[in-house]
Amino acid sequence: MVGDGSATPVLEVRGLSVRYGPALTVLHGVDIEVPAGAVVALLGPNGAGKTTLLRALTGLLPFHHGRVTGGEVLLEGKPVGRANATALVRRGMAQVMEGRRIFAELTVEENLRAGAVTVRDRRRVAEVTRDIFAAFPQLAHRRGYQAGYLSGGEQQMLAIGRALMSSPKLLLLDEPSLGLAPRITEQIAERIVAVGAAGTTVLLVEQNAAMALSISEFAYVLQAGRVAMGGPATVLRDDPDVQKLYLGDG
Repeated sequence: MVGDGSATPVLEVRGLSVRYGPALTVLHGVDIEVPAGAVVALLGPNGAGKTTLLRALTGLLPFHHGRVTGGEVLLEGKPVGRANATALVRRGMAQVMEGRRIFAELTVEENLRAGAVTVRDRRRVAEVTRDIFAAFPQLAHRRGYQAGYLSGGEQQMLAIGRALMSSPKLLLLDEPSLGLAPRITEQIAERIVAVGAAGTTVLLVEQNAAMALSISEFAYVLQAGRVAMGGPATVLRDDPDVQKLYLGDG
């Protein structure tokens, strides 16, 4: 586990096991902790269980014929239980799924407002929209454009901005650099750092280990459904196994 234990983490996963169908166990007693205000990276190869973990966190397992068979997930110290995605958004969790999944036919501003469906105060929605445009000036310049005409990097920024419209305490990012050029990946990384600096806790699921470790305070490595290692990102960056398997060294 990471952090100094002095405060309740925003997210705790305790001994989580997940199964698909009658016999396929994908997660085996996973323990992770995401301290308040931190950016925490979750690394691992394809098939390690990263997507399954996100599904368990966001209440989407039943839609994929999966179920939790052991352990629990705590959000700000309170069990998540069987809460659905909408209930979790109301409790302060938001997710940017792999592939961005924006509404291509809607404008940039309409996409952002779609992320505020749980916010009833119109003045609050307008205020947060202004904040998002200030944080992502590229989006402000294209607020009236159909989102399908944005570049890949701009669409990823829009997906992040849409998730932030609910003013989440915890933001889950699933492979935000996927399919992006290195220069655009750097821009996305800068925005993630800014989101964390503004006070939103971030769990970053990434295969681009170099990027993820460079902007995270803490990190975990998931292998074959188990946490293989975890700790300060600087320590993992210097670990020979991490360098060999994920950073292209050795």
